[in-house]
Amino acid sequence: MSTLILIIGFLALCFSTFIVVHLVGVKTMLLISSFLFIILLIYYSVLTIAGLIYRSNSKKFQIKSNQDITQYPSVDILIPAHNEGVVIKDTLSAMAKINYQGKLTVYLLNDNSSDETGEIAEEFDKAYYHIKHIKVPPGEPKGKSRVLNYGLSISDGEYFCIYDADNQPEPGALTLLVEAALYTKDAAGAVGYVKTMNEQKNWLTRMISIEFQVFQLLMQSGRWLLFKTGSLTGTNMLVKRSVIEQLGGYDVYAIAEDAELTLRITQSGYLLPIVPQSVTWEQEPETLGVYIKQRTRWLQGNLYILEKVFSTPSYWTGKLIVHSLHQLLVYVVFWVFLVLSYGWFILGLFGFMKIEYSLPLLFMWYVAYTVYTCQLFSAQISEETNKPINILSALIMYFTYAQLFTYLFVRSLLLYIKARINNKTIGWDKTTRFKTQK
Repeated sequence: MSTLILIIGFLALCFSTFIVVHLVGVKTMLLISSFLFIILLIYYSVLTIAGLIYRSNSKKFQIKSNQDITQYPSVDILIPAHNEGVVIKDTLSAMAKINYQGKLTVYLLNDNSSDETGEIAEEFDKAYYHIKHIKVPPGEPKGKSRVLNYGLSISDGEYFCIYDADNQPEPGALTLLVEAALYTKDAAGAVGYVKTMNEQKNWLTRMISIEFQVFQLLMQSGRWLLFKTGSLTGTNMLVKRSVIEQLGGYDVYAIAEDAELTLRITQSGYLLPIVPQSVTWEQEPETLGVYIKQRTRWLQGNLYILEKVFSTPSYWTGKLIVHSLHQLLVYVVFWVFLVLSYGWFILGLFGFMKIEYSLPLLFMWYVAYTVYTCQLFSAQISEETNKPINILSALIMYFTYAQLFTYLFVRSLLLYIKARINNKTIGWDKTTRFKTQK
């Protein structure tokens, strides 16, 4: 049934493309879309270059020495967990190895797990004085935001740091985040980098890893260097408790709780510095089915935020413009370009439309492919992951991995609209974990 809905939705989009093109004319539509597309390419190219500068000169942009800190603030690590028995032992082992000079308490927030998560957490609770196994009471709506709000209510650290249940932060990751927060004026916290621990598993995990190197590291670093704006990433992120209390906690209806909180933090005039040297290792989906479910949840969460962006005029002022523009470019403009290109292609196949500008269109496609692939190569060189198999992955990502976005977006949009029409809360769809190979 869902497949039929997607097909109907896609055909409706193609029909809309046909109507729009005939209303404004093919030539005019091509000129407008080409102009906007070039602006989009230039914007993301500038972000990439800025990210490379920030990343490659990390020592130059690094914060002051920790010798200037006489006392490190207390920090609570919050780990939401629901049926995470497959990975939680490795996660808590990594938490036990964190090197932090201040008071540190790790809270494993057990959200009604029915597997061995609780038993494993109890073992660490008994073995380590600073690791606590907390059973979260049942409640609605289900999801990460509600669990984090509960974690905040039973902890009292000056800062809190979020790690997902499959994360293994490097020992010094937390210290780097705290130092960045302390030395950046008006900082509400700090944001680290997420690397893929199972990158070598298959083609999908390799491409996810490369995507993170570009969009989660270089683009983040570029926005910070150019605009002094950072975005929370859901994990390996530090936030000051007084700030979250001022903002009223997490929005329990926000699936992309990190992006939603970013908007409110920025709106209040606070900064979120990006710290590329603070690294956590995360497990990514190893099968296409798990990937589609995870990204559908992410996209639905961002559609919720996009709805807020369009309905809140204050989100288009000051530094918030950068975040709002990002939502608009990724989830509206970029998607419209994809729909137009697919619509033209399908309508052309059936003879409903003839385009006589084959050379310019071919050139635009070539430029898009070149820019996209150069971004992937740049990230690999910066992270020293430019192995032959990763280079090959980058060469084919435009034709494979990147094209999944249209399917995922249409699927997420239809499910989101359906939920809104039926006045239902979008449920939290937990990502399936895989056993880590030693």
